[in-house]
Amino acid sequence: MDISKCASILINGGIIAFPTETVYGFGVIFDDEKAYEKLINIKRRPPEKPFTLMCEKTSDIEKYGYVNDDIKKIINKFMPGQLTIILKAKPGLPPFVVSKDNTVGIRISSHPIVQSLIHQVGKPLLVPSANRSGEPPLVNYQDVKNQFENELDGIIEGKTTTNVPSTVVSLIDKICVLREGNIKLDDINRCLTEEL
Repeated sequence: MDISKCASILINGGIIAFPTETVYGFGVIFDDEKAYEKLINIKRRPPEKPFTLMCEKTSDIEKYGYVNDDIKKIINKFMPGQLTIILKAKPGLPPFVVSKDNTVGIRISSHPIVQSLIHQVGKPLLVPSANRSGEPPLVNYQDVKNQFENELDGIIEGKTTTNVPSTVVSLIDKICVLREGNIKLDDINRCLTEEL
């Protein structure tokens, strides 16, 4: 299914699957609660665990989370790319996007399909990996189609790159890696000591 058609589906509250540079993801528009509930149902995930907010470009991050100079260094070095950052959420985000401790996870994908899709939608998406909660993330179109075709409104065919989920790092008080992918804690710490 082409990107324009999928963008239209998302704008109208649908749920789609698409490749990223890590694994396949599910996506819904970030501020549509009914679409969010569809995502909860397909993932079978507890609602108290929010989904990643996927934005089009790095300049969008400060609209949704608080950023300081160190966080800017990390963003400039690793984003767009295989990194999800956890920030203190700014006011105005839908409550289902924000965790109980008022944080939000944000990622910018470097995959051209994702960037084009979010650009055409005109808003960030909520994007978890394409799988049921607790099962391995899916990395190719055929597996997503076989498992989820009847529950999705569209699937974009394409290739993932690394097949490794993004590194998730909390940047709230101190740097804390919650899930390690191809970007390691040492890489992040090293980036903070580099001169801009």
